[in-house]
Amino acid sequence: MRPTDDFVQDELLRLLELLAAEAPPHRFQPLPATGAAAPVPAESLALLNRARTLALDVHGLLTRHQQREAALAALVDTARELTLPYDVDALLQVIVRRARLLLNFDMAWIALRDPADGRSHVRVSDGHASTITPGFVIPAQGGVGNAAAERSAPYWTADYLTDDRFPHSAATDEVVTAEGLHGLMAVPLKEGSSTFGALYGANRSVRHLTPDEITLVSSLGDLASLAIKKARLLARTRSELSELELDVSRALDSSTAERLAGGVHTRLIDMVLGGRGLGEVAARAAAELGGALMVRDATGRTLAVTAGFPDVDEAELFQRTLDAHTELAPIRSADGLWLCPATAGREVLGTVVLAPDGPAADYQLRLLRATAQSTAVLLRIQAGADTSADGGRSQLLQDLIGDSPRAPEQLAVHARRLGVALDDPHVVLIARPDGGAGGRALVWASSYAHRMSGLQTTVDDCLVLLVPGTDPSAAGRAVTAELASVTGRRVTVGSAGPVAHPGPLHGTYQEARRCLEALTALGTDGGSASAQELGFLGLLLADSPDIPSFVQTTIGPVIAYDDRHRTDLVHTLEAYYASGGSPRRAAETLHVHPNTVSRRLERITELLEPAWQEPMRALEVQLALRLQRTRHAIRSPLSAR
Repeated sequence: MRPTDDFVQDELLRLLELLAAEAPPHRFQPLPATGAAAPVPAESLALLNRARTLALDVHGLLTRHQQREAALAALVDTARELTLPYDVDALLQVIVRRARLLLNFDMAWIALRDPADGRSHVRVSDGHASTITPGFVIPAQGGVGNAAAERSAPYWTADYLTDDRFPHSAATDEVVTAEGLHGLMAVPLKEGSSTFGALYGANRSVRHLTPDEITLVSSLGDLASLAIKKARLLARTRSELSELELDVSRALDSSTAERLAGGVHTRLIDMVLGGRGLGEVAARAAAELGGALMVRDATGRTLAVTAGFPDVDEAELFQRTLDAHTELAPIRSADGLWLCPATAGREVLGTVVLAPDGPAADYQLRLLRATAQSTAVLLRIQAGADTSADGGRSQLLQDLIGDSPRAPEQLAVHARRLGVALDDPHVVLIARPDGGAGGRALVWASSYAHRMSGLQTTVDDCLVLLVPGTDPSAAGRAVTAELASVTGRRVTVGSAGPVAHPGPLHGTYQEARRCLEALTALGTDGGSASAQELGFLGLLLADSPDIPSFVQTTIGPVIAYDDRHRTDLVHTLEAYYASGGSPRRAAETLHVHPNTVSRRLERITELLEPAWQEPMRALEVQLALRLQRTRHAIRSPLSAR
């Protein structure tokens, strides 16, 4: 017979071995204490029961981790499948089938919203259903789908008909009853901040979804939204290309140059639609053009370059790129390069730069335009499948400075995906170039935001920039100088910050806007200013006036001198202003000799520089003195307590 302690140790070891072997839960039941030499004490039994409970908890945790890993693996497979080039209807069918299998729903369907009346129409469904089939109309009000659209987030109910948290519609309730549905979930399908439909999953029994399941189906909804957007874009692109090829065929005449351009364009478009990368398309175009080729995006980043492309003067190339984007036509640089914008309508997606082997002939320029069109199609397709495209960055800044329904945490996550860390200090700059924010100014803003790892957008014909930094004044001066040099026009900039969280960005933007308007009201167009630089006007314009900073900036050296040398320069200043600027009357108030006041005023001039006696500066000094005295008066009673 083994001692009791040995029995306890053996039982604990057995529990650990069961955990290591991933044994089923029923194996963790206690063994009879027949192997103990004596009855097992109550304390030991309690210890064993506690150990068994913890072992079962660990077993359950491991099981949940395995389930989560399996779900994530299935989600990755789904994402891989959604990248295949389906047409829209086939893609929707894949999504609902995957949703039903991934979450073990009895049925799933996708409904797309009609912008005209707000109603949604079921496009595809999966699972056994008799009424929720393609063509079924979901009312514009009531139900979990409309609740999900209003919240821009997944919405679910364990038992639909008994849940009164959301408005019901008679038509939907009737269908839910006919299908025998209980658990129901809807995930909004979104493009930017707008909702164009919903992915539904339903069970014919009451079902409470776990947080992991909700996260999983939410991720599936995001993937589905992006895949649908890409499929729609591809379908629209194919249609536009068909129309474009028809227009080209009508415009072609018998000339060899035009036939060459049409043939090259067709071959390049076939490569694009065949899934070839930008490097392959650029190499083929360079061979057709008879030279070396470089492709850049709208911000000036080099996306592809073929062999033999010469070294370039970046400053010259940047200026000529701005000219090409402004004129929306090919132009020639001083060193013989030809730059052609790749456009979709009037939107510039990039630039194709040709270094011809010799003087460019007319047919080469035609081929260059065809290459730019093909490149624009490829860039548009890539932008449609890439959430970090410039359009998304502009919309993100619009959401940050506007009244977005998205939570600050969601905006911060979106920003991190774009490489912008909103938890680092940033400043907001609003630039208003003379003549508006289009053309060269807009192209420069996109490039500047990229170089600074920031964001840019346009509001009311002004450029809005969010860039890393802690000094809004210095950032404003830099933007004024650089943008004025690029455009050759006056640029007025209001700045504010720094801010290190997405939440306060709306207020920071408003403060920068007020600074810009103040510069205009003061007749100082062509300059830049922050609230700090505007002095006491900045206190009025700022959302949260920084009085200590204003006092320190205005009379800080005088206060510091008094603290170090135990002098009375601050009181001398107060007496000087109170006496109307008379040193003699100030001396009478202070009970000192007038020469003493004169020496103190000389010391103040050394500390603040002679400008402290100029009218505007004197007003700021007097305001700072009054604020300093008020702050001390308020603090003194509190400290006396």
